[in-house]
Amino acid sequence: MNSHASKKPLYRKVNTKARNVHHDFGGDYRHERNTKNNERSEETRRAMHGKHLRGLDYTPLCRFLLSKVGADWDQVHSEAVARLDRPEPIFWLVALREDEKKDVVRIGDSSYYSGLFVDAEGKLRVVNPALGPEHMTPTCPCCTHTFNGIRFAGQSKETSSNPPVGPGAPSRSGTAS
Repeated sequence: MNSHASKKPLYRKVNTKARNVHHDFGGDYRHERNTKNNERSEETRRAMHGKHLRGLDYTPLCRFLLSKVGADWDQVHSEAVARLDRPEPIFWLVALREDEKKDVVRIGDSSYYSGLFVDAEGKLRVVNPALGPEHMTPTCPCCTHTFNGIRFAGQSKETSSNPPVGPGAPSRSGTAS
């Protein structure tokens, strides 16, 4: 029996690799409660809002999906859903319909991944398998850009005549992403 519950989740609470990233975690209310202004305030009478999704990093999900290319989609999907907090991030990378396919998917500011889709046989496939980090152009010189977890460097759009590859920009293969 293959248990998904014993495996690690496919997300991290905080991206520990990033510097100067503020995830807006609380503590502000503790300084305001039980004050005279707070007792008279209308804010204390408002409805409480649900959880804010701050600081979640889905890099492990992206790596998991890329490692499952060629596998049966139903099995991949059921394992991924069992190891996630919510199923929506799966479909940031995986297209179920032809019109949703993208060569490159940008997640965050400087992380790019190959677009994935489910073929007619129910297998997970890469939209453009020929696309690699050597085909990518950074959008700025100051950030570390990655494609499928591999750093890519080169001239940024500010110093090059080549347009960057990203959402809405044409890829080197000539199709829109």
